[in-house]
Amino acid sequence: MNNENLELASITKRIFAFLIDELIITILVYFIFWDSLVTSIANEEQLANVLASLIFPVFFVKFIYQSFFVWYYGATIGKLVLKIRVIDYYNFGRVSLSSSIIRSISRIASEYFVYIGFIFAFFTEGRQAFHDKTGRTLVVNA
Repeated sequence: MNNENLELASITKRIFAFLIDELIITILVYFIFWDSLVTSIANEEQLANVLASLIFPVFFVKFIYQSFFVWYYGATIGKLVLKIRVIDYYNFGRVSLSSSIIRSISRIASEYFVYIGFIFAFFTEGRQAFHDKTGRTLVVNA
């Protein structure tokens, strides 16, 4: 791959890709757990319990979604829409499955801890968030 043509994706594009991905995952989880949500909607306490019980299933869906799409396509659906992709930091090529998994786990950890790892992207030379650092990736324009 010719690294002379690579341009880092803007923070704005990354934020919009993130929002698209979150919307997709929210809709997916909503349909998967439709019955539980509908039956508990009338009772606030029961709804709160159902939502609390969905934390780990949501993280699991995010893990599968992020790991698979970044590994297989080099981008999530949100990134594809915004024409950005994830590449290997060292060879500027396709992200390995192990890097994709590490990146996904680190991304979820950042989300769990008030998105603190995402802030790294504002202060690092390669606009790398915590999950990009740990997964050894860069996000570039496609």
